[in-house]
Parts: sequence; structure tokens; C-alpha cells
Amino acid sequence: MIAAGDFKKGLLIEIDKVPYLITDTSFQTPSARGASTLVKAKLKNMLNGNVMEKTFRSADKLDEPNFETKPGQFLYKEGENFVFMDLHTYEQFHMTPETLGDAIYFLKDGLDIRIQIYNGEAVGLDLPLTVELEVRETDPAIKGATAAAQTKPAILETGLQVQVPPYIEIGEIIKVDTRTHTFVSRGGK
Repeated sequence: MIAAGDFKKGLLIEIDKVPYLITDTSFQTPSARGASTLVKAKLKNMLNGNVMEKTFRSADKLDEPNFETKPGQFLYKEGENFVFMDLHTYEQFHMTPETLGDAIYFLKDGLDIRIQIYNGEAVGLDLPLTVELEVRETDPAIKGATAAAQTKPAILETGLQVQVPPYIEIGEIIKVDTRTHTFVSRGGK
């Protein structure tokens, strides 16, 4: 059990059988005598990513969730599901596209990720900050084009569409930011 008075950024708590990550806290001491300190916490739902704010009394006690993040690897897509492996135990986890959300646009065979496990079940992923993907479709390169403000659409090997500089051609490997879904730079071959 964790007392609300001990909350700090980065701590995991469980409310109504749902794990939450504390992303911010503030403490308020009421002016009334005998009133307990209030703890305002900004919480991120670790199952669906929603953020909420909640106020607790400093004496409130909350459970610690059975939540862990393990190093893993994307193996392959099996039907509609995606298969991942825990790199320590070699246990395999299946996740649906609904569970993964936009992460499906960054999954390549052999990609190293971190698997979020809650009560023994895979519930999400931590992707690397950038992923290298091959350009499958884009307009031809424009002669003499520079990396100025011009961009053109490109469809990558996973189906993700991003804006790229005009000098990028089909078959090139590019780095894409997994948080913003934007072009970062050319990748290595």
C-alpha cells in the first residue's frame, strides 16, 4: 500500500483495478485546523493512455499494481494479432491492433521494444524514440531540391504515411519519430 502523502512523479498506483502512472503531483495544506493535506495527482491510465487529475487526502492508501515493463522483441504478425517475445523468459505474448493503436505502424520483424505487462497479460508497448523504415511509395525526387520547407507524402513499408523532404526516393531507409509520426533523417542501409 502507498500513502497519497508519499506520491511522486513516476510512481505506479492502482485505482479500481486499473494501473496508473503518476505524471505530476502537488500538495495543498488547507487553512482549517485539523484538515488533512490534499494531494493533487495527474494520472496516466497505463491500459488506454488517458490522462486524468484526481485529488486524495494525504492519509489515503492505494495499492501498487502488478505492473512491469520487460525488454521484448516483435516477432511477426499472425492473422490479425501481433506476436512479441519476452527477451528474458522467451515467453510469447499476442496483442490485438486495438491494444497496440498507432504502434502497429512502427513494427518490423526483430524490432526491440519494451512490453508492458499487467497481471501477467501484455497490455501495451514502449517503442524506441525512432524507427528506421523503408520508403515504398513517393513521388520522384526533384532535381536540385534542398531540405527547405518543401515536403512530399511518402508511404512506408508498414503503411504509415509521413511527409518527407523532396530528395527522398523509393527504397530509401528513413528514421521516423514514433511519438510524432514525423520524418527525422535518412537512416542507415
